[in-house]
Amino acid sequence: MAVEDGLLPKNPCKAKSVKLPTATKKKVIPWSLERVHAVIDGLPKRFQAGGKLAFGCGLRQGEVFGFAVEDIDFKGGWIHVNRQVRLVGTKPVFALPKGNKIRSVPLPAQLAVAVKAHMKEFPAVEVTLPWAKPDGEPKTFRLLFVDKKSGAYNRSVFNMGDWKRALAAAGVIPPRERGARYLQAAPEDGMHALRHAYASVLLDAGESIKALSEYLGHSDPGFTLRTYTHLLPSSETRTRKAIDDAFTEEAEAEDEGDRPGTQGTSVPPTKSMCPQCALAA
Repeated sequence: MAVEDGLLPKNPCKAKSVKLPTATKKKVIPWSLERVHAVIDGLPKRFQAGGKLAFGCGLRQGEVFGFAVEDIDFKGGWIHVNRQVRLVGTKPVFALPKGNKIRSVPLPAQLAVAVKAHMKEFPAVEVTLPWAKPDGEPKTFRLLFVDKKSGAYNRSVFNMGDWKRALAAAGVIPPRERGARYLQAAPEDGMHALRHAYASVLLDAGESIKALSEYLGHSDPGFTLRTYTHLLPSSETRTRKAIDDAFTEEAEAEDEGDRPGTQGTSVPPTKSMCPQCALAA
């Protein structure tokens, strides 16, 4: 208004020197494995394998909703993330995964058993939805996870119902009082928490950021690193272990040289020496 009224020549807020403050991003705090299993156990039986798939392969919620029979390679031990179910307004559609990035993820043996058991108890259902937009071309896939009406899961309905009941059953949020609605769950307690737990387990096992980025479907490994860098095993721990292992190998080599009939490149010490002293000798 001041510019329009001639009180100011231009809007100072649009100056290049004026920068908006950067919002501080909260660090991901992964769920404990105990909580992961408790929440999955609290889900409806028809979706428990879906929770296991989210945790065991790092799938996003919509990718679990859109997971189909043709996406599984039991023999090779892989799953293929080819689509998601997302809402455009209030209308569900099939679409490519986030960032239009399809990917393949290793399928652990125990998860394969759980998925097979699910498919036996809850046979896949053909679901037809438009592709990418409400008036898009209809596409049909045999989905592994559908709601009670044999339709594709609606994110909003699922989150307010099945997911919150699972959180309450696991003690993450208080149980709902009669006639009341569930309390609002914290954003970090959404279904995405299963994906974060997957990342945490892989990093703790020594998986590389590059591989994790591919499995999660991130377009930039740098984003993966920024998101999960604080979950990486500390360099100090790795350093201590590496040097301890080196000392152990040296000590074992000396023990071999002390045995009768064993030739070495150096004269064996007359007295037993600690690895540190042996290295200094």
